[in-house]
Amino acid sequence: MKKFLQVSWAPLALAIAWLAFTIWARPLAVPDEGRYVGVAWHMLTSGNWLVPELDGLPYFHKPPLFYWITAGALGLFGPHEWAARLAPLAGATLGAVSLFLFARRWFGEREARLALLALVTQPLFFLGGQYANLDMLVAGCITATVLAVAHAALVQEQGQRASGALAAGYLFAALGVLAKGLIGLVLPGLVIVAWLLLRRQWRVLLKLFWLPGIVLFLVVAGPWFIAMQQRFPEFNHYFFVVQHFSRFATAGFNNKQPWFFYVVVLGVLALPWSAWMLAGLRRGMLAEPGRGALRLLLWVWLLAILGFFSLPASKLVGYIFPATVPLALLAADSFVRRAGSARANMLWRAGAAVAVVVCVAAVVGVTVVAPGSNLALARALRSQLQPGDQVVFLHGAYFDMPFNTRLRAPVMVVDDWDDPSVYQRDNWRKELADAGHFAPDEARRLLRKPAEVPQILCGPAVTWVVGSVDEASRYEALRGSQQVATAKKTALWRVKPGTCAGKPSANSADKS
Repeated sequence: MKKFLQVSWAPLALAIAWLAFTIWARPLAVPDEGRYVGVAWHMLTSGNWLVPELDGLPYFHKPPLFYWITAGALGLFGPHEWAARLAPLAGATLGAVSLFLFARRWFGEREARLALLALVTQPLFFLGGQYANLDMLVAGCITATVLAVAHAALVQEQGQRASGALAAGYLFAALGVLAKGLIGLVLPGLVIVAWLLLRRQWRVLLKLFWLPGIVLFLVVAGPWFIAMQQRFPEFNHYFFVVQHFSRFATAGFNNKQPWFFYVVVLGVLALPWSAWMLAGLRRGMLAEPGRGALRLLLWVWLLAILGFFSLPASKLVGYIFPATVPLALLAADSFVRRAGSARANMLWRAGAAVAVVVCVAAVVGVTVVAPGSNLALARALRSQLQPGDQVVFLHGAYFDMPFNTRLRAPVMVVDDWDDPSVYQRDNWRKELADAGHFAPDEARRLLRKPAEVPQILCGPAVTWVVGSVDEASRYEALRGSQQVATAKKTALWRVKPGTCAGKPSANSADKS
């Protein structure tokens, strides 16, 4: 604890401030940010903090830690974009702090500062730390787990006790499981086991299986899963078999990419530090006394993450976030070995400057373009929505609108839910349909079919309808209703009470 308090926290404070200073600058992107923040927003407004719900239906794609953090932040600070992104910022902060402390202890103060700089100025890491989905949160937990357990192993090799570090490792592994499931345990375990086996540290490896740590892990991670299985008998199969093993092993999920996808992503989006990492490769580096074992840990970590996520056909950029940490420390180690060279110093400083500019430019670019955001429609709806009005989405799930409109009730979503193609693609339709299986009565109320539109619009309440501008040709009620706002190809209509001519036109094909 004394050594912990003696750490200079100024570099970390600057790094965290850098990661946070543009966190407010852009609207929520859809579908990811809108979906995950929408679940947290519903958790806060409904008061149901146990069961994550997507549009009022149980949503078990992921565990609840992200939603708990985000709902707590929204409740504490209000419904602001920056508050909605505090969970990924927390993950990035955890990763940065863990890296700095580990590097300072085992490499040195200079390497720790340089590695921290290389980490937070990677465009991949910088943008991930302010993107409201689960990837950076679990990446931070994985990083903290790997480094805490590696620290414990290194200390035990020196004949010292490491119960505090081991406890931290098991705690962060539990939080990783609550953040995104089994990878919070599997990936750190893969890295640590492979590293120690390659070094033939059998006894140290056995000592890491620590009974108090296992109990701590189960106490932290277990209760939510037990509660969900007790409440929903199909939970374990859906969460573990469908959302873990099937998603990993089959090609039926989104964003199919070639095996080398992550090699390209990491190489390009971590520039210039990926180039520094590669420049550090040389013969004998892994056998060098003192640092050989540390470099082996970093390379095993990097390659394990790359290999693990390159196996499935479905690949998303955020999956590779845990690899940014060993890359940063390897880049710093590579530079320090060349720091006496004026050319190396110039290249490092120029690279850092360019990386900072690229990070800021990327945020500005995304803010200007705001891909997929429905903020303009949400603001128009929010300014006119009255208590008792109802909201309907036609053939689309506009996930960011409930948060941006401050809706407190789930929205009816109209689509052809009996169409078998609903379950053939991993998109918003399948997510809502899957969620509806856990609450069939609520699903019948919220997931409506095109033929039911007349009934919906016939009621005594004002109905606000969101859908493609083309929907006016499908539903007679929309042709005679006020189109309040449009954004790109999406429109917002205000339908007066008692409008009953809402059936689909006979000459229109179903868009679902």
